[in-house]
Amino acid sequence: MESPGIILAFWVLSAITVAGCLLVMVARNLLHALVFLVLAFLGMAGLFVTLSADFIAVAQILIYAGSIAVLMVFAIMLTPLAVRDNANSLYVLPALAAGLGMAAIIGFVAVSTPWAELQGDALKHNDPVTTVAAIGDLLLGRYVLPFEVASILLFFALLGAIVLVRERRNDGDPS
Repeated sequence: MESPGIILAFWVLSAITVAGCLLVMVARNLLHALVFLVLAFLGMAGLFVTLSADFIAVAQILIYAGSIAVLMVFAIMLTPLAVRDNANSLYVLPALAAGLGMAAIIGFVAVSTPWAELQGDALKHNDPVTTVAAIGDLLLGRYVLPFEVASILLFFALLGAIVLVRERRNDGDPS
């Protein structure tokens, strides 16, 4: 049986995550929506911690709450003000219906699946230090080439985005 503190933390973090997601949907200002999205990302990282997935929690914070959020800020700041209008569109009701349908399917699968519980020796292998060490050994051992290729591709994608933005900004500039 889990401790009451973990259960309480799970429900509080779940409420924070769901509230952040709902606030993203109703926010009229795009920057406010981004702040709520970061709140949802941080809530998800907290949920991963309660599930003893420490590496995924740290990756969630570094990649999503950090890098992706900064990338979105740059994208928002580089778009013209007229394009940032967060007005209603025709697709609000179909998107809401699709979202509710997906939530119903996920809820049905989560309730009807017979989940196995870890017991005895299986709990010993769930040590965060062992997990992170194994992931590090794989990333810097067996998968070092794909890891480096992905980093080079991301670097060139960033350079390409900078070149595209500079060319677009200099189109109307005579200097």
